[in-house]
Amino acid sequence: MKGRFGFLSIVLFGINAIVGSGIFLLPNTAMKLIGPASLLVFVFDMFLVVSIALCFAEDASLFKQNGGPYVYAKAAFGDFVGYEVGFIIWVISIIAWATMAAGLATALGAFWPVLAKPVWHATIITVLLVGLGVINILGVSVTKWLNNVVTVAKIIPLVLFVAIGLFFLHAGNFTPFFPHGHYVAGSFGQAAIVMFYAFTGFEAIVIAAEDMKNPQHDVPRAIITVMGIVALLYFLIQTVSIGVLGTKLATTTAPMQEALTQIIGPVGKYIIGAGTIISITGISVAQSFTVPRSGQAMADNGVMPKIVGRVNHRGVPYVAVIISVALALPLALTGTFSTLAAISVVSRFAQYVPTIIAVLVFRRTRPDQPRSFKVPFGPVIPVIAILVSCWLLAQAKPINLFWGLGALLVAVPFYFLTKKNRQEIEAQQKNENQKL
Repeated sequence: MKGRFGFLSIVLFGINAIVGSGIFLLPNTAMKLIGPASLLVFVFDMFLVVSIALCFAEDASLFKQNGGPYVYAKAAFGDFVGYEVGFIIWVISIIAWATMAAGLATALGAFWPVLAKPVWHATIITVLLVGLGVINILGVSVTKWLNNVVTVAKIIPLVLFVAIGLFFLHAGNFTPFFPHGHYVAGSFGQAAIVMFYAFTGFEAIVIAAEDMKNPQHDVPRAIITVMGIVALLYFLIQTVSIGVLGTKLATTTAPMQEALTQIIGPVGKYIIGAGTIISITGISVAQSFTVPRSGQAMADNGVMPKIVGRVNHRGVPYVAVIISVALALPLALTGTFSTLAAISVVSRFAQYVPTIIAVLVFRRTRPDQPRSFKVPFGPVIPVIAILVSCWLLAQAKPINLFWGLGALLVAVPFYFLTKKNRQEIEAQQKNENQKL
């Protein structure tokens, strides 16, 4: 058990995996859609995320091999559904990378207004994605201290914002609770699907749970603790943003920067701005390395054509790098941060929903297989998670559904093109297992 994560370590890991660009840039979108009632959106999203994460935990306890949702979907529903989920995992990572690039351009534009002009916005995105792609192909590694700097840089400004801002709230900014004094049909769902982006990344908790000292005892506690901390932090950030800016929150592109600037002057802008930029840049650097590796892993498992996994003499999957940049660049250039965030959320449900349903399937097909963790209350939580997830998807704009789930259709021809390759890989794995 030496070297495994203790409870506190996994909680810190989970917070680091979830808190990113979303909470720095999205509070204005929720305010625009539903006003101060956006506070309820954070509570709603938290409960949905916890229920989904618990389903991930139970599925993970049944399998030793890597692959996550791809493995669960394949075991529960067969090769085709597993392939679809595996294919979209790479697509999700590409969309997330594009979202970060657009987020950095938005943050820099708020920090230095001249950079908000379309030409500079496009230049920042292009330089970031192409530059990181080239660095990746050349095999230049990122030093370990970068991760520590990024983690501190994104947590400290958030805590400072809340600690200072709570003393400058104006009660009048919370009324009317809904814009124009009444609820507009569909606004809650629209806000929920956009703000859900800020909670994404919780999958890492389940992955890390494999290395915990006592997963059966600590997984559910870690998930609930992490989501509780994150939800409370997000709730307080939205409360301060509304309490300080009021209706102005709906029109600003950098809500936390403007709020802290209003409280303590120009230094507030630099504190939040620096934290936002360093955080998004650091995550983008990390994604430039992980996104192509997702494509390589899919190729290694036969989910993508073999050429996608081809590496250069430095061991870098250069084909996957080129494809990742080529797909992320037009997405980032043509979509705003909030739009890309909504598309990213929609696409993630293509792996969330099969993973949730797989819990119910495995309870019927593998009732006696040992589980290190089981979602409590029988089928209640998975069923609620499925219903709420479907309801949330129904609230998405048709264009976001098209872009977020369109990859499922694109994957169909690749399924037949790579069938022989997958069969060969599975035969090799079967032979290796027999030898062992």
